[in-house]
Amino acid sequence: MKLDDEIDALFKLPLAEFTSSRNALSSRLKKDRRPEDAERVKLLAKPSISAWTVNQLYWEHRDAFEELIAIGKRFRSAPAARSTNKAANMRDSLDARRESLANLSELATELLTDAGHSPAPDTIRRITTTLEALSSYALLGGGPTPGRLTNDVDPPSFESLASLMSGTGALGQTDHGAESTAAGRSRTVSGTTQKATTAQKGSATDEQRKLRQAKIAAAKVALQDAKRSLVDAKARAQSLEMQQKKAKAEAKEAESERREAEARLAKATVAAEAVTRRAQTIAEEFEQAAQSVEDARRIVEEATKELESLLRGEH
Repeated sequence: MKLDDEIDALFKLPLAEFTSSRNALSSRLKKDRRPEDAERVKLLAKPSISAWTVNQLYWEHRDAFEELIAIGKRFRSAPAARSTNKAANMRDSLDARRESLANLSELATELLTDAGHSPAPDTIRRITTTLEALSSYALLGGGPTPGRLTNDVDPPSFESLASLMSGTGALGQTDHGAESTAAGRSRTVSGTTQKATTAQKGSATDEQRKLRQAKIAAAKVALQDAKRSLVDAKARAQSLEMQQKKAKAEAKEAESERREAEARLAKATVAAEAVTRRAQTIAEEFEQAAQSVEDARRIVEEATKELESLLRGEH
């Protein structure tokens, strides 16, 4: 296998097997006299649980993952669209991304559960944040490598996205100006200056609007995440409260049973002691009765012998 393929294989493994498999691969590469490759592998950090889950989404649910990235790339062409379609395109893209993130969050929950990990609300939130960041980096290029994440990924700054969007819009305006010049439209110097000033103002306004829209979109997603976390936290709190009440009731019942058992034990102990004493008394009385029987038997024998002797004397 090529080294990149072997590294990919490491990130596909269950999280608990990553460190031992990485060390084994590094040792093997070192034995094969590939010290640079061995050092490269040795430096690979074990992913966090949220980063590991995003990696598995990339390896096991590539279609759903690529759909999110493709939706992110739509934002590149949105600023160049006609003004009448900008808002509609932006809304459609945001709705599509929201649905894609919800689908991937459900898949992430299944992955965590199947792997024996707890899909805690905070873990799902960090997974969603990383997915959003990867979708945003689809606009910029040069982002983190999907499938090999070791930590959560923060979204790029709004300024970076706004700069890219405004740059794309400016490019469209330049192309449009070139086409107009090629068509032979003549302009006076004063008219050109005035229109350039108007275009700059419009570009600045568009940039502010796009930045505001990006912030609004991010705020909406953050609000949805916060609401989901709040619902999960309330459900968890209610579940723990019910468990606590049940545990208290069971503890109270156990304490009552313990006291009853202690009372029964004390009563049984008294009864056992009384029976023991009664048995000892009966044993003593039995010994006395047995002695009395023995004494009476001996007296009977003596009386019998004396009677027989007297009867023989008469004859």
